[in-house]
Amino acid sequence: MKKIIKLLLAAVCAAALSVTFASCSGEQKSVSYKDGTYTGRSSDFKEDESGNGAGYGEVEIEIKDNRITACTFKMYELDGTLKDESYGADLSKENRLKAQKAVQSADKYASLLVKSGSIDGVDAISGATISCNEFKEAVNDALSKAAKD
Repeated sequence: MKKIIKLLLAAVCAAALSVTFASCSGEQKSVSYKDGTYTGRSSDFKEDESGNGAGYGEVEIEIKDNRITACTFKMYELDGTLKDESYGADLSKENRLKAQKAVQSADKYASLLVKSGSIDGVDAISGATISCNEFKEAVNDALSKAAKD
């Protein structure tokens, strides 16, 4: 009985490994980027169900030797006003804290992008999901401008 269980376990492991290797062996398109500084912008976000978060994000990324070497991310209200330490001042305490968490996430997202080298290495910070989505969209816009033909 133990031998049968070991054989079944080995078969399951072998099957899992073959699926993993098969999915990894698929050809991935490699993208090359031109050295330089590129800007990107997210689309306008109107607001969440609570009426908060309206605006857009802009990034500036620097690429050197096909790597992202620097990044800044700024968020703006729909009228173009920079979201800074005063953003959300007229909101309830709970919503002001959320607004400020989103503003503070900007530098963290930019830093994570440079550190990981890929947008896939940037996870949303709890309470700042809208800004993360704006960040990723803006980065993808900037990278599309940097891509070599």
